[in-house]
Amino acid sequence: MTPTVSVSPKKPSVKKMRKASGSVADRWTPHRIFNQVILVLVSLTIIIPTIWVFLASFKQRDEFYGNPWSLPRSLYLQNYVDAFTDARIGDFFLNSLFVTALAMVLVVAIALPCAYVLARFDFPGRRILQMAIQGGLFINVNYIIVPIFLMLVGFDSSVYQWFPNGLFINNLVVLAIVYASTSLPFTVFLLQDFFARIPEDYEEAALLDGANQFTVMVRIFFPMATPAISMAMLFNFLSFWNDYIISMTLMTDSSSRTVQVGLLNLMATQRAATNYGRLYAGMVIVIVPVIIFYSLVQKRLLNVTNAGGIKG
Repeated sequence: MTPTVSVSPKKPSVKKMRKASGSVADRWTPHRIFNQVILVLVSLTIIIPTIWVFLASFKQRDEFYGNPWSLPRSLYLQNYVDAFTDARIGDFFLNSLFVTALAMVLVVAIALPCAYVLARFDFPGRRILQMAIQGGLFINVNYIIVPIFLMLVGFDSSVYQWFPNGLFINNLVVLAIVYASTSLPFTVFLLQDFFARIPEDYEEAALLDGANQFTVMVRIFFPMATPAISMAMLFNFLSFWNDYIISMTLMTDSSSRTVQVGLLNLMATQRAATNYGRLYAGMVIVIVPVIIFYSLVQKRLLNVTNAGGIKG
């Protein structure tokens, strides 16, 4: 008798399995095509105006009376020089940079430990604090800016004998404090939810190694919360940098204005003078910091880490 040889079926290789799964994932279905078209259209509505403003900032005055879509004849950098010096966009830019940076430092310094304590500790009144913070999410700061202004005016009147020119109005530090305080509910709520989803195994292992609660918070939880911190900083940066109403209300002195208030004044002035190149140069100056800041944090936003990465 001839022996029978059993041949086991050959398992597909890992490369073939990846190729097969990849071919299914790369298949262009009608739903995927529709989503791609929508994304492209939305992107074009943002990219085209931005590029047009950037190109228009290099045009001279007479170029705006022809075809508005034409390319600039040359890189007319005098528009940026005039915007920085004559229109004082440079001074307003530095004011906004100082206020935004200080407000973000204050928000992070206060919100991080507050969110950590609310997420990881149980103490009397914790639920009341959480409800108060969540209630702050529904308060639009633009609706309470007048009471804030009247409160600061009252503070100025109480210290008038020591500070005749006032201390709280037209103060960039006070403006940064107002920015930080009004953004705390959102920041604490966002970070608290992230801290609460981190398993206790990390905390217990660090405590067994002799670390105290402060070390656990700073060395373990804060680095793990980098994506949430980056997201909170991005939203706060956009809110502080693009603010107009609060700055216009609290900064009545022209030397204390921020870039958004200065840009609106520049817009009114240059429209009357029909010098649109300087106006678009001011817009580019305002847009550039937002693009730079987003490019710095976007990798951390896309880097979604798994906080529950402990395997038994």
